[in-house]
Amino acid sequence: MLDEVERWLADRSWSAADRPLDQLLDRKRAAGTTVSVVLPALDEEATVGEIVEVIRRDLIEGLPVPLVDELVVVDSGSTDRTAEVAAKAGARVVHRDEILPRIPAVRGKGEVLWRSLLATTGDIVCFIDADLRDFSSTFVSGIVGPLLTDPQVQFVKAMYDRPLGPEFDGLAAGKPPGQGGRVTELVARPLLNLHWPLLAGFVQPLGGEYAVRRSLLERLPFPVGYGVELGLLVDALHTVGLDALAQVDVGVRLHKHQSGQALGRMAAAIYRTAQLRLSRGHSPGYRRGYPHIRPVLTQFERGPDGFVPRTYPVDTEERPPMLEIEEYTVRRVA
Repeated sequence: MLDEVERWLADRSWSAADRPLDQLLDRKRAAGTTVSVVLPALDEEATVGEIVEVIRRDLIEGLPVPLVDELVVVDSGSTDRTAEVAAKAGARVVHRDEILPRIPAVRGKGEVLWRSLLATTGDIVCFIDADLRDFSSTFVSGIVGPLLTDPQVQFVKAMYDRPLGPEFDGLAAGKPPGQGGRVTELVARPLLNLHWPLLAGFVQPLGGEYAVRRSLLERLPFPVGYGVELGLLVDALHTVGLDALAQVDVGVRLHKHQSGQALGRMAAAIYRTAQLRLSRGHSPGYRRGYPHIRPVLTQFERGPDGFVPRTYPVDTEERPPMLEIEEYTVRRVA
């Protein structure tokens, strides 16, 4: 198994610089492939505008053929100026609740990503988190590149350094940055190594930047919450195999970080997502019928009279593959 991971790392791990933009444009024009970029957003007025502006400037405007054909921000209920800022910067803004209104929306990032398939048309769908700072368009071109140049590749994750807090200043001084990705290192990576060792080579398995062929995405179920990245990755392995998956180094990712308790809830959702896939037999050699796990998480806060328990539900709902949704199949046929 280790040899297989090492082979995959050598064959399916690249740098964004390996595929220059002019090469990607030539391949895109020759194949007639279309690319949609989706930014799921909730109260991201401070960063979403710059991300949209950079993508428009570098990958849409002034090129012989745009690399990005569709730039969509899906607002999942922001109470700030996210929608206004994104629209002013040049994105098409769609509210989560306006997509597939027949099915009431639930809270969660995965819910937004799932619905975005109905709000976009590209052959390749590229997801970018809306809270990134100092954003570079190579986040998009880097992960879209293998899908435009290699027909065997179907799912590409970004990999990067994730400085934690102000320690990113150490990068300029040549010092090792404090690493973010705490849920990745404490939960996701151990789960993948233990149960899906073929995925052990992914540097950022929970990263929010990835590009996927629509023909694969529409066949996958979507966990509605924080488990969506792990769920899609495991299901993609199960559906198309390791050699259809890849990763691209895009440099450094700067973004806001969650509190410890928020990370605890995220970890619980990710563990629950893994448990559901183990119960379906999506881990080689693992028996079906994994024991039921209590789908809530109790955490504690100190109050005036001592510790106070706070119990939160863990995301358990999943949306079916989009190919099972009538509105999507009707539009696809049309």
